[in-house]
Amino acid sequence: MTIKGKVIKFGDNVDTDVILPGPYLVHTDPYELAKHAMAGLDPEFAEKAADGVIVVGGKNFGCGSSREQAPIALKYSGVKCVLAESFARIFYRNAITIGLPVLVCSGVSGKVEEGDVLAVDLQSGEVEDKTSGSVLEATRLPEFIMEILDDGGLIEHLKRRIETNE
Repeated sequence: MTIKGKVIKFGDNVDTDVILPGPYLVHTDPYELAKHAMAGLDPEFAEKAADGVIVVGGKNFGCGSSREQAPIALKYSGVKCVLAESFARIFYRNAITIGLPVLVCSGVSGKVEEGDVLAVDLQSGEVEDKTSGSVLEATRLPEFIMEILDDGGLIEHLKRRIETNE
């Protein structure tokens, strides 16, 4: 599966409090959460992401509280994938659980620019910068994570497995 999109770039230590600020945690509708994605860093992010984007971050993306609404807000705002130097473990697992692809890609924050167009092959881990022509290698996702992502998240994956008696 290859994901293509324009880059919106952030730095190191992007925490869940800026991905989805606390006042918006009262919402339960994922589309309402999406309106406030990244509001702590860029109040216009949801507008920019609406057509589908790839977020690039530095080290420790998704640190802070374990709020599962943070990756939900990103996914429903139009984020197709997040590439970062490293992730907070709880954010990484929450993203996979809701079906948002997240890949560790060493050097990505220094090698791609805001607005570049990337093509991310989730199975091979190859990240091609269509703008500059450079190619990066992200950590390949294990087969069981690819199955979860292909099914749209953990709940849908488990439903499919129950229905097919896997």
